[in-house]
Amino acid sequence: MALSCGLLNRSTVCLGLSQLRYCHSLTKLPVCYLDLTVDKHKLGRVEIQLRSDVVPKTAENFRALCTGEKGFSYKGTRFHRVLKNFMIQGGDVTHGEGFRSIYGKHFFDENFTLEFNEEGIVGMANSGPDTNACQFFITVAMAGWLDGSSVAFGKVTKGLPLVKGIVQEYATSGGTPKKSVIISECGEIL
Repeated sequence: MALSCGLLNRSTVCLGLSQLRYCHSLTKLPVCYLDLTVDKHKLGRVEIQLRSDVVPKTAENFRALCTGEKGFSYKGTRFHRVLKNFMIQGGDVTHGEGFRSIYGKHFFDENFTLEFNEEGIVGMANSGPDTNACQFFITVAMAGWLDGSSVAFGKVTKGLPLVKGIVQEYATSGGTPKKSVIISECGEIL
């Protein structure tokens, strides 16, 4: 008997019930990229694998904001918050308000299944429960205190040293970076 496990138009067929739990490892999860610049100087690329198998709505929001297919995107936005030993935060497609998603102003906290238990975890920035929009952050250290309050939806698979370098070079005590780190290009790796 074949069982299906659909993932945002990316599905695979599992051979039986005992293999259903391994289904996500057989399915290609989406990977998005962010090309980063400072003063028009290219810093490099960060690649992020999205966990559409666990948080499909949240992953789809990020993916669509990377591709720009809904008419607005992360391209040209900046990382406006950089904190030592913690994270970089950016993705404000409104350039100030910060509240816009592909689903409207906000969308709900899908779940808190994935944890901030290692560096390189990508999560939704929010202003309280069920206020996810466009802003996201990438951790450079474990951040377990975020478990249960911020939705984790991905992990950096390439470019984590770049993210750590941004924190090392541009972090300030107040969080406003010393220089603007811009997402010059972004999209999905197919």
